[in-house]
Amino acid sequence: MQQNYYFPDVTLLVTHYNRSQSLENLLTSFRRLNCQFGEIVVSDDGSKEEHRNYLKKLQEEFSFRMISTPKNKGLGNNINKGQEAVQTPYTLYIQEDFEPKPAFPDRLVESLKIINEHPEFDIIRFYAYYPYAYLKPYDNQFSEMVIPSIWDTNYTKIYYYSDHPHLRRSSFLEKFGRYVEGLAPDKTEYWMCVSFIQHKGRGLFFNEFKQLFDQKNTQTEPSTYSLKKWGVSKNQVLVVVRYVYRQLKYNYDIYIKKL
Repeated sequence: MQQNYYFPDVTLLVTHYNRSQSLENLLTSFRRLNCQFGEIVVSDDGSKEEHRNYLKKLQEEFSFRMISTPKNKGLGNNINKGQEAVQTPYTLYIQEDFEPKPAFPDRLVESLKIINEHPEFDIIRFYAYYPYAYLKPYDNQFSEMVIPSIWDTNYTKIYYYSDHPHLRRSSFLEKFGRYVEGLAPDKTEYWMCVSFIQHKGRGLFFNEFKQLFDQKNTQTEPSTYSLKKWGVSKNQVLVVVRYVYRQLKYNYDIYIKKL
């Protein structure tokens, strides 16, 4: 018989925009894993009418609290208003296009034990496209992310924080500030990364980061944002220019610029 999991001190916070079937898949997946939370908050960013109507049906089925806005205000506003609605000590933040895997509930149990016993940790990350650049072993499952210095040359050090699925303290905005509003999603995430490092955030990174979540982008509900990667050029001159630019900009923003 499958184990039941109840996390009364955790709110599942899901940001949503025009992907109501993806949201249904996420919530159904947690139900299939017998995962229940103290509360589910869905923060909707002014979705189209057909998605708003579907959200109402989902709300009846999954009993979540919906925080809505009459018009699209961007990712920063969507996370801010959702996080401000959370009333439990911890927040499991997930965007609507993810699906938890069977291994996740036990890892969440372990993560809650760690974050309860170690107040120095602000965040525990569960998913990424690639490992964080600077890690040191914590236990057999997690590594601690190391706060980078100006001499660390891997510019992906900026992504100490990430919008990908993670557990965090619900006091997150009090320590690191509100997400910058009115910017493209990648810029919103970037400035929270900078703030997280500037305010000396600390966190853990799950070593097998592809084992807990899948990111789902279907043909009917593709990703609502595509990042233009000017840095994928094979031209070596552009590669060098990009590297130098990022070293200068990222280090300036992290260590000199005041937010």
